[in-house]
Amino acid sequence: MASFLSISVPTHSSSAHFLSSPRIPMSHFKRMVILPVKCLSGGPTQNNTDSEVESTPPSSSFLTQKKESISSSTYNLCAAIGSLGFLETGYLTYLKVTGSDAFCPIGGGNCGDILNSDYAAVFGVPLPLVGMFAYGLVATLGVQLGRQNSIFGLGETDGRMILTATVTSMATASAYFLYILSTQFSGSACSYCLLSAALSSTLFIAIIRDLGWQEIQKSVGLQICVAGLVVAALNTSYKTIAPMSNSMADINLPYYQTEITTKSTPYGISLAKHLRSIGAKMYGAFWCSHCLEQKEMFGQEGAKILNYVECFPNGFMKGTNMALECAVARLEGFPSWEINGKILSGEKTFSELAELSGFASEDFSPS
Repeated sequence: MASFLSISVPTHSSSAHFLSSPRIPMSHFKRMVILPVKCLSGGPTQNNTDSEVESTPPSSSFLTQKKESISSSTYNLCAAIGSLGFLETGYLTYLKVTGSDAFCPIGGGNCGDILNSDYAAVFGVPLPLVGMFAYGLVATLGVQLGRQNSIFGLGETDGRMILTATVTSMATASAYFLYILSTQFSGSACSYCLLSAALSSTLFIAIIRDLGWQEIQKSVGLQICVAGLVVAALNTSYKTIAPMSNSMADINLPYYQTEITTKSTPYGISLAKHLRSIGAKMYGAFWCSHCLEQKEMFGQEGAKILNYVECFPNGFMKGTNMALECAVARLEGFPSWEINGKILSGEKTFSELAELSGFASEDFSPS
């Protein structure tokens, strides 16, 4: 019995020890503790990463598309303004080549005087021709860059740099000529000068706004260099021009009667009589050389027959207004003709006046 008990106790004790050992599975507790930590720390991090990855591309894509749309609209604006400027300077170049008078809605004869002055050429090259080339280049660059096409084998960066330099030179030249206009031609108005200045300034502002602050800092050296070269070139070209002591600001011309030295022809007298009979008028100014040439064509007797209207009967000085009859007619320059209710600017030949007034050759009877 004792032997049995002594044997059974260790057995029971051993059994108890055996049963108590599996109750503490350390690996199980480790697994239970580690798994929740991994779920809590890994889940949110992965979700945040995915969220950032998903949210970043749309934002970047949106900004890229927005920048491209702004650049495209700016290029299109440059193309449109460049085309308009090309038409304006092309018209002025045509007038310069043919020697015709410009249509001047503002300023009357003063507009033509400015366009035909010594400041209307750079190193002997007509200024409108230079402007036509510049506006044409801007229009071409605007169209090609807007379509993202290669320009003369150049990339967009090089093309944009050329566009920026061209626009900067145009804006600088316009500012320079506005200064000349205000100092040398004070009191005069030149609608073409003002239009060109407005176009070039609009181009410059559009390019600067689209460049952005960082790109402006990169290109400011180029712009300063281009502006300096333009001013230096213009100063060199105009340094031989004598100071205009008789500029529009200093002019104070008392009225004087122009003297006609040519003799009238029978045809000129007959045409003058016909023009007077139908109520045709010739508008002019005593200081206008083209007006004198028109009178010389008719001769002494014929010019007296014409119904001539002097637009500055009290002389000319800064701020002087035209005569009321001339102002009502809304003249575009001197001389001007009013024939059959139509205002016609510029000198006219006998054949042109005869055709405009309905003067037939059979009406001419030499006396």
